[in-house]
Amino acid sequence: MGKEVFSQLIHQLSPRKHNPFIAVNCGAIPEGTIDSELFGHEKGAFTGAAQQRKGRFELAHGGTIFLDEIGDMSRSLQAKLLRFLEDGSFSRVGGNEELKVNVRLLAATNRDIIQAIRDNQFREDLYHRLNVVQFRPPPLRERGQDVCLLAEHFLKQFGGTLGKPTLTLAKPAAAKLLAHHWPGNVRELRNVIERAVILAPGPFIEPRYLPPSLVNEQTPTAQQRQVALAPGTTVEEAERRLIMMTLEHTRDNKTRAAEILGISLKTLHNKLNKLRGRGPGSKDDGEPLTP
Repeated sequence: MGKEVFSQLIHQLSPRKHNPFIAVNCGAIPEGTIDSELFGHEKGAFTGAAQQRKGRFELAHGGTIFLDEIGDMSRSLQAKLLRFLEDGSFSRVGGNEELKVNVRLLAATNRDIIQAIRDNQFREDLYHRLNVVQFRPPPLRERGQDVCLLAEHFLKQFGGTLGKPTLTLAKPAAAKLLAHHWPGNVRELRNVIERAVILAPGPFIEPRYLPPSLVNEQTPTAQQRQVALAPGTTVEEAERRLIMMTLEHTRDNKTRAAEILGISLKTLHNKLNKLRGRGPGSKDDGEPLTP
């Protein structure tokens, strides 16, 4: 949600604003059809291609195309995208005619793209071609009171839709929202508020109308948030303590722990395996680390 809104804002503030803005979720389109979706196809190019079809790039001519979850794109399609980025030329699937368009391309991914390059899952040359200007919008958990401002916005939105326009966020509920980690960012907050509006009779959104997992979540104390390090502590030992503390906070939820630590889930598993004396490719079996 946030990445697309951010991309739309770039489009609206640019000279291309009167031309098309087209968003494509690369992870949501089946592998066998994404080539046709992006570049189009000719009649008879494959079974079911009853007529010629323009692709998203062609439809976005003069405007902006946003490729979300580009890290999920296949290597073969990455190669075709790289060629397209050189001069904006391409051919439809099943066609020989070379077409050319003028589009601004914005791309985003939730994956650790550098790790994907190391794992030979994403082309390094494509990464450098895309990485002209990079934006890193802060996650919701780092935006402080913006959580409450966005919650109030969604309260008005869903309150009007569901016939409850006067709902207000109670202070205890606001405190719960501020303490939550928000791994799902704005989309998760939107769903939480929609649920609360449906359940609350009014006029206040109390904690009991929030998801139980959010209400019962334990917030780490100041002491837990600190990693006590004595002079002479090695980097490896500091990293081990930080990983242990984070896993304890997330109740061994490794996906969330990786998000907090700012690393990929695969990297976290590799670090755990290294700390337990296994090779990087070993599978983590959940064996606890000793302090």
